[in-house]
Amino acid sequence: MPIKILSPELASQIAAGEVVERPASVVKELIENSLDAGASTVSVTIEEAGRRLIEVADDGHGIPAAEVPLAIERHATSKLHSADDLFRIGTLGFRGEALASIGSVAKLTLTSHTKNDDAATRMVVEGGIAQAPQQVGAPQGTVVRVENLFYNVPARLKFLKKDVTERRRIDALLTRYALAYPDVRFKLIQNGQAKLQTSGNGDRRAILATLYGVDVAKQLLEVNAAEDPSTGSGQVRLTGFISPTSLTRSNRREITFFINGRWVQDISLSTALIQAYHTLLMVGRYPLAAVFLDLEPAAVDVNVHPTKAEVRFQDPQRMFSFVQRSVRKAILAYTPVPQMGIAPPALWTERPSTQSGIDPAWKFAGEAGNQVIRNQESGNQKLGDSQSLSPNAQLPNNELPSIKMPLLRLVGQIGSVYIIAEGPDGLYLIDQHAAHERVLFERLMAQRDANTISSQKLLQAEVVQLPPAQATLLEDQLAVLQKFGFEVEAFGPNAFQVRAIPTLFTGANPAAALRVLVEDFEGDETPLQEKIEERIAARVCKRMAVKGGQTLSSAEQESLLRDLENCESPRTCPHGRPTMIHLSVDMLERQFGRTGPR
Repeated sequence: MPIKILSPELASQIAAGEVVERPASVVKELIENSLDAGASTVSVTIEEAGRRLIEVADDGHGIPAAEVPLAIERHATSKLHSADDLFRIGTLGFRGEALASIGSVAKLTLTSHTKNDDAATRMVVEGGIAQAPQQVGAPQGTVVRVENLFYNVPARLKFLKKDVTERRRIDALLTRYALAYPDVRFKLIQNGQAKLQTSGNGDRRAILATLYGVDVAKQLLEVNAAEDPSTGSGQVRLTGFISPTSLTRSNRREITFFINGRWVQDISLSTALIQAYHTLLMVGRYPLAAVFLDLEPAAVDVNVHPTKAEVRFQDPQRMFSFVQRSVRKAILAYTPVPQMGIAPPALWTERPSTQSGIDPAWKFAGEAGNQVIRNQESGNQKLGDSQSLSPNAQLPNNELPSIKMPLLRLVGQIGSVYIIAEGPDGLYLIDQHAAHERVLFERLMAQRDANTISSQKLLQAEVVQLPPAQATLLEDQLAVLQKFGFEVEAFGPNAFQVRAIPTLFTGANPAAALRVLVEDFEGDETPLQEKIEERIAARVCKRMAVKGGQTLSSAEQESLLRDLENCESPRTCPHGRPTMIHLSVDMLERQFGRTGPR
């Protein structure tokens, strides 16, 4: 084919592919324009996850009437004047591509009014074709209305995720900017419902309370550190909030970094923050963090990524070390001195026993009675891997004799984590958490299949506050929760009220069960991906199962063994982690030198 110059419309659509990936990309570009314009109020309205409508309104300086036609042109900006400005960027936007790119793949209506103009100016761009500007009445500021996104790019529209996923991305985006700009009033309305509203009073902790609830916001630790310039790159300052070691998540998604007010994804900074918690957190647990790094604009290059989500530091090693030292210092400064005699050294507190020696928070299953349930929580746990594990998996003795378990004789408990039992073919080490998780899962699924799940009303309804992105996800799962015996209903913006839980989980923490459903797990759940009910049931059961570190009475251990023997798939938990390791008599004899090697 001969070489030819692309049409302006096609060139704009190609450029839009780099800037406008999804509805959240549109929201990001428009919010950043509003912040650059000095807005004190930013309102975002979304319909149908942004496919049908995205509207961002602000009370910023506005665009002069004479410059409105220029604002929708490609490479038109008021934020750069020379090539040298690229290396000391102090604004969020600078390329002058956002409005032109959005207008090439949607119907864009721009209305802006400055204090010096008698009226507002409105322009409409549809599919890259601009109409003549009009004079209209409107308050000071700018309103950008984007309708029918990707209507002329069906391939891009087809590859958008489900509505709930796109809404969550927008929720997460507004959450980040609300934290970064506490002096700005943000409001987000999704399909007519207010999802986020901040006061703009400058109190970041109040915003954290809105997002995560008052209890979580109170626990967060404040970071405030500064470093005098040791090189020519100027002063560096780190502020924000991090979680104590008792408050963790199962993934890194709630670690948020802003550099000079710009949200970025930087692996090096995230690694530095996580390493600051080294030896203080369990394996697979991660902190919450909203951290703001301020440095000289010349010390960081933000023009290295199409969506400006990545940056390059002039002295990356200095930034890594500064973040790690500052966060570590804050953690140690807030960590209380352990008090002797207040609690046993185990990670989980034991409850007093009854006269029979059985913890009153337990109800026994199998031959001993009802299901084993513990009214003790130990923080969120990481949800695991795959649904099944081959009997030939690489274990110390990798051939388990059969899918079903033989009858076992209880020997005892070791490390408050494992149960030792003797079988006809050797020794069994049983992970009490994974085993109990399997027992709960099979019971719950059996009750669901038989339509016999019963609910237990709570004496006092419990209210759970979630960040907007997680609240959006939970709303999509309420019907499934109801099928499993939960009674959960909306209770204000991003809040839910738990009124009842399955009788199987009586005495457990309902808030913990609810939160575990909306965590983004890094473990591979592919075998359960298309089975939403099984996946939810597995997550709930993992939260409700007895934890490693809890001392069990002999009756509790015996009951758990009997229940595991009655399971259809006793060898693994619902996510594929083995519940037991088998040490055959033959292997033990070889290890002790009683027989020769084979």
